[in-house]
Amino acid sequence: MNNMKYYNDSLAYDFNMFMPKPERTNRNDNIVKLPKSKVRSNSKAATRKVSAYAFSVMVSVFILAALCGNIFLRLQINEVNSQINATKAKINEVESEKISLEVEFERRISYANIELEATEMGMQKKDKSQVKYIRTNENNTASIKDEKAVVSKEK
Repeated sequence: MNNMKYYNDSLAYDFNMFMPKPERTNRNDNIVKLPKSKVRSNSKAATRKVSAYAFSVMVSVFILAALCGNIFLRLQINEVNSQINATKAKINEVESEKISLEVEFERRISYANIELEATEMGMQKKDKSQVKYIRTNENNTASIKDEKAVVSKEK
């Protein structure tokens, strides 16, 4: 390497390169701060706040609507249940009336009651003396008091 030529030449040294650098003064002349950028960041935050508020309001309205719907449906169910219970009460009443009518019917129709009523009316059981037998001839004819003949149509 031929570095000697630099030492022999008449080069001027720039001593400013070796001096400490002076501190720069901040010149804000060419920097412009725009207030819109802050407004944008604030508007995004505000938009997020508004959207979060709107979301919470919508969720609250939905929950309130669900609760109101639940209450309404429970009221409907209670009304239908009360109608069912009223109908069951009517059915029970009609069934008890039916049973009482059947008991009354059985009481009135019982053979002991019929026999008692018959004896009160002067009726009595038939004897052998009250039975009249009719003999028919081959033609299956019979005569009665009025002397009219009754003929059977069977052969």
